[in-house]
Amino acid sequence: MKDFRDKVVVITGAGSGMGRDLAVKMGQMGARLAISDINPNGLAITEQLVAETGAEVHAQVLNVAEREAMLDYAETVVAHYGTVNVIFNNAGIAHHGEIEYTDFKVFDRVMDVDFWGVVNGTKAFLPHIIASGDGHIVNVSSLFGLLSEPGQSAYNSAKFAVRGFTEALAQEMVIAKHPVKVSCVHPGGVKTAIARNATTSGDHDQSQSADFFERYFLRMNSAKAADIIISGVRKDRSRILVGTDALVLDLWVRLMPSAYKSIMARVVGWALPKAR
Repeated sequence: MKDFRDKVVVITGAGSGMGRDLAVKMGQMGARLAISDINPNGLAITEQLVAETGAEVHAQVLNVAEREAMLDYAETVVAHYGTVNVIFNNAGIAHHGEIEYTDFKVFDRVMDVDFWGVVNGTKAFLPHIIASGDGHIVNVSSLFGLLSEPGQSAYNSAKFAVRGFTEALAQEMVIAKHPVKVSCVHPGGVKTAIARNATTSGDHDQSQSADFFERYFLRMNSAKAADIIISGVRKDRSRILVGTDALVLDLWVRLMPSAYKSIMARVVGWALPKAR
């Protein structure tokens, strides 16, 4: 998909961060937008920003973890625009805490949003994207879908699952000869609200954990990240690595698939106590 003009583009988690920047940039490219977020205030701001580009925009408050709501949303968007060409399954949440101290319900919550939200969005819109004759599904995983980090087990689990799901989907579209491209996005340290809005368990202080990640890891602004993602989609890349950290650490894991874990454990074990 080289040109987004007049294409119908769906973006979840559009109320802030990469979702907002993707929506604005898609609007500037002449796309017709369907944006959603669980936060009505953030969504309203994005809607206004997209409208200022002159693009048509449909906005709806949505919890991607609610499957029936997502299925209804897909029908609403198709009824509004008549078709759907692209979906960015971007909505996500984070949690920091060791497995020993993390409740089952936390794993459920993170998986519901970060993994099942992607599955729900894909399944709800896939028939319409196939029918469009020119479609693309973009699922946002993470750097933590390429490597594991202590204290990120719930997030790692969901993002690794997104990667596996998306790569399987890409192969199935080829076998079925459907006119649909599929991309899995792995952002590295991007400055969004996800760290600030993350929950914690054990003895981790949420504010200090957020300060730590924002100071040392979240370096790229979300507008630049959106540019990289859009470029990757236009080039039909099946894997889109966002940021030098994602590129370097992906290579590191490929070269040291076993050894990286012990190194990571030592580094994180040394660094994180200073952030508490």
